Amino acid sequence: MAGINKKKQKIKNEEWIKMLQKIGQVISREELDRIVFSTIKDIKKKTMDKKAAYAWSGGKDSVVLGKICHIAGITDCVLVICNLEYRAFMEWIRIHKPQGLSVINTGQDMEWLSANPHMLFPQDSRTAARWFNIVQHRGQALYYKNEHLDMIILGRRLADGNYVGNGSNIYTDRHGVTRYSPLSGWTNEQVLAFIYYYGLELPPIYKWKNGYLCGTHPWPARQWTGNIKNAWSEVYSIDSSIVHYAARYFKSAETFLQKHF
Repeated sequence: MAGINKKKQKIKNEEWIKMLQKIGQVISREELDRIVFSTIKDIKKKTMDKKAAYAWSGGKDSVVLGKICHIAGITDCVLVICNLEYRAFMEWIRIHKPQGLSVINTGQDMEWLSANPHMLFPQDSRTAARWFNIVQHRGQALYYKNEHLDMIILGRRLADGNYVGNGSNIYTDRHGVTRYSPLSGWTNEQVLAFIYYYGLELPPIYKWKNGYLCGTHPWPARQWTGNIKNAWSEVYSIDSSIVHYAARYFKSAETFLQKHF
């Protein structure tokens, strides 16, 4: 059976869903157990005598990372959010948050977005990547400093095109934050197999259109839309109140409502 050995941005949402439905036929529990054992061994080795915590976003990679870190004995973790998250996502977080979770809110809201309109539904990967610097990276660095960590563990994977280090899965950035990605070599199928065999819950985002493609980005950070009208349509189908509120700040949202409702 063919796999989905492409970067996340090039895999259709339907491909993810189809593979998850058949994942038990693709990867056996024994095969998965071998990579889980190896990953836990690597985590214990690299975090020995270090104060470490992991970053948790509620996304597919992070729920896998969280379970593995708990097995390895690491329970402290951080979720970085802003004020532009979906309400349904935050309700899921409230119910499913892992033990030891701290939440850092970097504060971006509708007023901030209206002052930075180029960040609304980014049309290129560079702008989309800035969300991670503005929100996730900033929040992780703050947590790292406040908790006096030696290392923060991430769910980054090479299969998603993520940077994990130069010839390694650990590196220290120019701000002195050491990031370690124990899932770096995991394939898309292995992540789905872990979710399947361990019965992990995923947030409602993955049940929405393009959920696997977009992940747990805040609603304005979704790059996939292609045009503003489709973007507002998608957001409206998930939470109409967001578009009504955004219409106070964005002419495109107001125009969308006038033409369609």
